[in-house]
Amino acid sequence: MAPYESDDAVGAARDEQTRSGRRRAARYAVPVAVVGVAAATIGLVPALADSGDPDLPKITAQQLIDKIAKSDVQRLSGTVKISTDLGLPDLGGLESGIASGMTQGSGSGSAADPRSRLTELVSGTHTLRVAADGPDRQKLSLLEQGAEYSVIHDGKDVWGYDSKSNQVTHGTAPAGKDRRAEPPATPKDFADQALKAVDDTTSVTVDGTAQVAGRDAYKLQIKPRQSGTTVGAINIAVDARTGMPLKFTLTPKSGGAAVVDAGFTEVSFARPAASTFAFTPPKGAKVTEQKDAQGKAAEKPGFGKGMEGMEGMEGMEGAKGLEGTKGLSGGTVLGKGWTSIATFDTGAKGGLPTGAKGGDLGGFVGSLGNPVSGKFGKGTVFSTRLVNALITDDGKVYVGAVTKDALLKAANAAK
Repeated sequence: MAPYESDDAVGAARDEQTRSGRRRAARYAVPVAVVGVAAATIGLVPALADSGDPDLPKITAQQLIDKIAKSDVQRLSGTVKISTDLGLPDLGGLESGIASGMTQGSGSGSAADPRSRLTELVSGTHTLRVAADGPDRQKLSLLEQGAEYSVIHDGKDVWGYDSKSNQVTHGTAPAGKDRRAEPPATPKDFADQALKAVDDTTSVTVDGTAQVAGRDAYKLQIKPRQSGTTVGAINIAVDARTGMPLKFTLTPKSGGAAVVDAGFTEVSFARPAASTFAFTPPKGAKVTEQKDAQGKAAEKPGFGKGMEGMEGMEGMEGAKGLEGTKGLSGGTVLGKGWTSIATFDTGAKGGLPTGAKGGDLGGFVGSLGNPVSGKFGKGTVFSTRLVNALITDDGKVYVGAVTKDALLKAANAAK
């Protein structure tokens, strides 16, 4: 059945839902960490679900959106597989180094600091184990070959533990409404961001049913109406019983593999054992207390908003995806919806450092882009399968899930 428009649906969904070092790090980071700027605002167009497998009662897109919004899963455990494919060359771990550089000053510098470790999710395929027991207990483990990295929230304590280096970070959980009720990097995290800002720039339909991690689910499909975006579609598999998103897939307009594919491979809604969230630093481990710039205990470590690196993965709303650049000036958003473009000023003149000026890193990063010019002056464009970023020679950055032509047009108009 063809989608039809509903202003009530749109309205209801909206209601629910060291300085130079930093400048240089930001210029290097844009072409490898731009995954944080994906599709912006989402509009709703209800449609009835077609019959599929499994056989579930028909539901409208608005009803399914409401089901997601009302979902209140407090207890779960399971395994999540996340694959991110921006089409970048193998940077040999450079992404993690850049991410660590961007969090210096706010992070502890420890190998167990979640603000740097969880930025590894911006590329490649990763397996996570997640568990939650209400707002006071969550655990996320990033499984690696022969090692494991975990973030554990148990009451007022938040621990980060890297088994490879035997390093630990410890902080205090944020109080009240700033606490997260679920681990980050789950399909629900992505889905919440995709549905948070609503306007008339997209259609949303129910696209049949599926089974995910052994559970019956409805498939919600979000597609842009605007031209100029690189986003093809977002598909969310929603658990028919609980309303919790079980799988999130973002595909580019150019086709091919998904840019982001995050889904449960197994999940249980039974209460996890209390021992799941118990943590004592292993013998001989180096323990670092998370500190802010004034040397006080950080207020929002771990699962709180202090996880700037993860906010970049979650951010689906233009400039909000660039949490790692909070210290930079002039941050604004040009345009609206799927073609919105985040722009900010690094304050660094002369473009990307190259050759003797930039060293091996500057030369390598510069080689990934293409030189361009226009009314904005000269600059370099870095392109991925989803995001394009322009860094001008006068230190301006323009980035969005838009085509190269749309990006240059916006930069020219901004001048």
